[in-house]
Amino acid sequence: MFRKLGGSSLGRWLFSRIICWKAPYFGSIAPRIEVLEPGRCMVRLRQRRSIQNHIGSVHAIAMCNAAELAGGMATEVTIPASMRWIPKGMSVRYLKKAFGELRATALVEEITDNSASQELHALIEVRNTQDQIVFDADITMWVSPR
Repeated sequence: MFRKLGGSSLGRWLFSRIICWKAPYFGSIAPRIEVLEPGRCMVRLRQRRSIQNHIGSVHAIAMCNAAELAGGMATEVTIPASMRWIPKGMSVRYLKKAFGELRATALVEEITDNSASQELHALIEVRNTQDQIVFDADITMWVSPR
């Protein structure tokens, strides 16, 4: 679906809305999926009052939400269709106060053995408009045959 819709800004907006309809919690950050390809997903989110903390920066959990969305989408398009995934754990680091537009980029390695259940790691960096890493995460995905 992203191949069909991802070529335009309107299409990426529509695809992102469809994903948020399927998994409503992600809608809380109003994400925009900018890149989706095997091994990689980039999600954009903009600072808004609804995702700010008490000091006026983007809330840590909003960045966790973006990381889980990017990591999940990257995993989905990377693993074989004969497999499924679910997040098993997540470790995060908050490195800087986050302001403005942010981009969460997830990288996932390809699976070499698609017959056995296994852990897969989605590594995510969230960067600000100055290209500084403000947050990073390692999400452990449990991948198993359907």
